[in-house]
Amino acid sequence: MQTRGPGDVEKREALILGASPRIAPLGPGEFGKEAMELVKEMRAAISLPPVEKIPDFNATMLRHPDLYRAHSDLALVLFKGALATRDRQLAILRIGWLCQAPFEWGVHVRIGKATCGLTPEEIDWITVGSSARSWGEHDRAILRAVEELFEDAMISDETWEVLAKTHDDAQLLELPILVGQYQGVAYLQNSLRLSLPADNGGLRAR
Repeated sequence: MQTRGPGDVEKREALILGASPRIAPLGPGEFGKEAMELVKEMRAAISLPPVEKIPDFNATMLRHPDLYRAHSDLALVLFKGALATRDRQLAILRIGWLCQAPFEWGVHVRIGKATCGLTPEEIDWITVGSSARSWGEHDRAILRAVEELFEDAMISDETWEVLAKTHDDAQLLELPILVGQYQGVAYLQNSLRLSLPADNGGLRAR
């Protein structure tokens, strides 16, 4: 399973963040009040404070308004969904690390600490994955499911059996969709070469 040392993280961040973003965000005068309200709703759903300026990722996505609306609608469903907040953030952080996505990882380290009390030590374990010795059965199964989806595009029978002990059908349906959504977000943010805002520590965030 994928782990990286400090030198690897430095190379990865240089690859993604070492050049200008590939698509410029829209300026403040190029979108309307509805767009600002949608961004506020999204930030509130993930326990982030409101902002006066639309962040660059959202302002870039607004170059494709229909895609942005559909993407945001699904994100809101997932953040208000059936999975427990801790399960959700473990899954998002694991796929963000496996994709080596500085923007996604840094954002969700902050969210995971704020919304479900993830500790810096637990966040460090997430970089190791399901093989880290300190996980209980439940958390380990969430992380293993993400790893199996990333590597084999399905959850194994063994992992499914463990998940089914504590998850109902709605939660089991939601988990693969959640992982796929945030793998797609990682692809997008990495490919856009999004710059990190000051409060995002990238792959070094703990």
